This record gives sequence, structure tokens and C-alpha cells, in this order.
Amino acid sequence: MLATLKGQRQAVPPIWLMRQAGRYLPEYRALRAEKGGFLALVNDSAAAAEVTIQPIRRFGFDGAILFSDILMVPAALGQGLTFGVGEGPALTPPLVDHALSSLEQAPERLEPVYETVRQVAAMLGSETTFLGFAGSPWTVSTYMVAGKGSRDQSETRRFAYADPKAFGEIIDAIVTSTVDYLSKQIIAGVEAVQLFDSWSGSLSPAQFERWVIAPNAAIVSALHARHPGVPVIGFPKGAGEKLPSYARETGVYAVGVDETINPEWAAANLPEGMPVQGNLDPLALIAGGRDLEAAATRILKAFEGRPHVFNLGHGILQDTPIAHVEQLLAFVRNA
Repeated sequence: MLATLKGQRQAVPPIWLMRQAGRYLPEYRALRAEKGGFLALVNDSAAAAEVTIQPIRRFGFDGAILFSDILMVPAALGQGLTFGVGEGPALTPPLVDHALSSLEQAPERLEPVYETVRQVAAMLGSETTFLGFAGSPWTVSTYMVAGKGSRDQSETRRFAYADPKAFGEIIDAIVTSTVDYLSKQIIAGVEAVQLFDSWSGSLSPAQFERWVIAPNAAIVSALHARHPGVPVIGFPKGAGEKLPSYARETGVYAVGVDETINPEWAAANLPEGMPVQGNLDPLALIAGGRDLEAAATRILKAFEGRPHVFNLGHGILQDTPIAHVEQLLAFVRNA
């Protein structure tokens, strides 16, 4: 997988699945129940390392991704972070009505993550690529400003238009923290990193250039300077027709493609030779059977001319049958 991310096309594409360590696995549910909640699990390095390894142990994926959360950076910047049962994350105070300067940074909150990386790196075999990750500045900012998730990110979008200077300061703080965070993950043992921009699809083209492409380019440039040769995967979910610009202008090694994008269009419009990752619909994985294999075949055919990491177009869903994951792995590896 690491060779693929560096530009080498493989006869059989490597495969991992976003959110592969999670609620569809009974061993994960058991450990989370024992630890008493999501954040407790993330901050228990031994437990988080075990969760990271669980899908590798069960399925033998070609990549393992660190078990953590994109909101660890806001916590390090000084916001309070909680996860309510059935309510999602909450960040306090929300920056829509509190100044960034009122926060007291707490970088020590990231230490358990680095310890998780060290423990996983010691357990993984050389055949499995170890991925670290962070949220991209736009997506992270939507939670920091509103104090919670939202369907359309309206509050943060309004804030960015109303006070671009203050919003730019938030973005800049996230960029600086994210560079250090990913750099320390690399030092601790990850071999590549992914930037998740789950809400990039909510922005207009001009705002996308300003709040997605530019901040991600700054992160990638800084990481390339500190860690030459370490691949960075960019995943701007919902980017649509803006995806080629993102791929060209951010400097990422590889680009993740979400399930809404036609894979033939992506193959034709992304920079020649750039590695791609994706883009099976998570619901096709739930469907299984012939529908799953037909969808996988289309993706494999579309990307057969370039380096390709087979993956979902977004995270695996909690009601995904384990047998369908096994079916997908067997099909991709024997197609």
C-alpha cells in the first residue's frame, strides 16, 4: 500500500476501509462497553491500539488507520470536548460567540494519541501500512465555531462571510496545530497520513479555494518539508467537480474519491499518474452479493490505469455484515 501511495501501480490494488475499526465489529463493541465511552477509549492508548489492530487481525487489510477522532485538535487548542450518548460531539465554548484568544491551549491532550501510535507501530507487520490522520481545517472549524456538528454547516459558513479575519485566525490555528500533530504521529511511527474534509462539499467554489484548498496546501507543504517522502492522502468529501483543482493545488500524494463521484470521470480528470483511493458506496457493501461485486468491478476497471487503493467512498456503516466485508476482500484480491 505504501508503494501505491508513492505512485507504483499494483496488479492487485491494496485495500483498507474508512472506519474499519468500529461499531460493526463485535470485539470493538465489547471493548467500548468495557471502557465506558468513546473518548475514554481514545484516551486509553492500550485500548485504542487494540481497536486499531482489530480489523487487521480479523481481515488482514493492507492498511491500518489510527483509532482516534478529528476533534482531538480542537481539544488541544483548548476547547472542552465531550461525546454525549446518542448526541454526537460537543465543543465548549463555541467560537461563534467566544474569541479564539480566550482558549488556553492544551497540547498535552494529544499525548495519548502519540502513545497509541507507538504501540501500534510495534505490533504491525511490515506488510501493513500504518496511516495516521487529522481533520482538515474547514471541517474541524465547523465544529469549533458551532460547538457541535450540523447538517449544512450554516453557522460556520455565515461566520466565515461575516468576519473572515476572525475566521481566518481560527483556520490558521488549526493549520499550525495539525502540522505539529501529524508530524508527531509520523515521528511516533505512522507511515502515511490522511486529511479528512468531511464537510468540504458545503462550500461555494470561491470559499472552497479559500477555506479548503489553501489551508490543506499549507499543511501538505509543511509536512513535506519536515518529512520528505511521507505520503499525504487528501479526502475532500463532496468536492465534486472541484476535486481536480484540489488534487492539483494542495500537493497531496493521493486523493480520496467519495461514492458520489463517477469513477470514470475521476480517472479522466485527476492528474495523470496520481494515486486515487476509493470509492465504493458503503451501502453497496451492506447490500453484498452481485450488487457489491458489480460496483467493485466498475471501480477496479475505472482505476486500472493508475495507482489505486481500494476503499469506500466514506466510512463503513455499523450495520455492515462482516460476511460482506469478507466477500469484498476476496473479490478485490482475486478479480
